[in-house]
Amino acid sequence: MNSSTRATARTTWVAVRAMLLFTLVLGVGYTLVITGIGQLAFGAQANGSQLHDDGTSIGSSLIGQSFTDAEGNPLPEFFQSRPSAAGDGYDSGASSGSNLGPENPELVAAIDERRREVAELNGVSLAEVPADAVTASASGLDPHISPEYAALQVARVAEARGLAEADVRTLVAAHTTSPFLGFLGEASVNVLELNQALVELQATTMDTKER
Repeated sequence: MNSSTRATARTTWVAVRAMLLFTLVLGVGYTLVITGIGQLAFGAQANGSQLHDDGTSIGSSLIGQSFTDAEGNPLPEFFQSRPSAAGDGYDSGASSGSNLGPENPELVAAIDERRREVAELNGVSLAEVPADAVTASASGLDPHISPEYAALQVARVAEARGLAEADVRTLVAAHTTSPFLGFLGEASVNVLELNQALVELQATTMDTKER
């Protein structure tokens, strides 16, 4: 083996060792360290910001979901999310908006129908129905509604659950998030978190009455 061949072999072996080393350090070690930090310092976020009920995951606070029966009718005892154009509704594997223009006849008809349904469900006039109650978000997975839409539903939810309206309004206020830094974005209410708190409130109220 001449000197040129030995030099090439030595260089190749150095390159292979460097590749293996950096694969272990950056591909395995770095991944394990970051995963560990995420689990220790930001466990909830690292695992998808899931909410649990008696140890069972009921969804993620980052992804909206429908609160309807098997036929798609809204359950009166729950706060309703905004409409979704993702698949059959809140399909995380088909995130999308309707992609229909504001003057598209199909979209206009859908909005008019939703407005009538929301007004009838909550016993209010058509003019009182806010925009987010009848329009889907761009992602189709928005977990939030406006405080106005939440307030619109308070009376109906309170009646369906046998709760005082004042208690339900207080719950909505407690789950209303202000704009970031006071001016970025809009105030919003996470529907899944609110509904979970609503179930807990009813359970506490019933337990108190039984005593």
